[in-house]
Amino acid sequence: MPEPAPTPPFTVVDASGLVLGRAASLIAKRLLSGESIVVVNAEKSVISGSRTAVLAQYTAARARGSKRTGPHFPRYPDRIFRRTVRGMLPHLKSRGKAAFRLLVVHIGVPPELRGVTATTLEDAKARPTTRPPTTLEEVTRLLGARL
Repeated sequence: MPEPAPTPPFTVVDASGLVLGRAASLIAKRLLSGESIVVVNAEKSVISGSRTAVLAQYTAARARGSKRTGPHFPRYPDRIFRRTVRGMLPHLKSRGKAAFRLLVVHIGVPPELRGVTATTLEDAKARPTTRPPTTLEEVTRLLGARL
C-alpha cells in the first residue's frame, strides 16, 4: 500500500551528498517536533566508512534471520533511508509512530515535486575524502535492488 502524501505544509530535503546517519538523526529530530518532511534523491545519500566494511554490514543485515520470521531488512534505498530514520525515533511509542508517519522518502524526484525548491542539511554534508564515497544506490544494487 503506498504511503499517503503529507499535508501541503511540508519541507522537501534533498539527500544528495548527505551522510545517511547524520541526515537521519537531523530529520528524526525535526519529525519529533511535528514537521512533515519529504526526502528526495535518497539513493544519492552517502554512507561513511570503508567500502568493504559498509558492503559487509549491509549484506549481513540483509542475510540475517529467515524469510518467514525476519528480521526483514529492506533492499531499496528509500526503504533503507526510512528504516534508518525509524531507528532514531522512539517508534514503539505513540509519539514516535506519529512522527514516523510524517516522513515520506522518494527515489529520485517525483514529478509532483519537480518545481519545489529542496533544502539541504548543512550539518549532514559529506566531507571530501581521497576515496570515492559509497552511495546508498551502490549498496542497494549489491543487495539486489533493480533501480
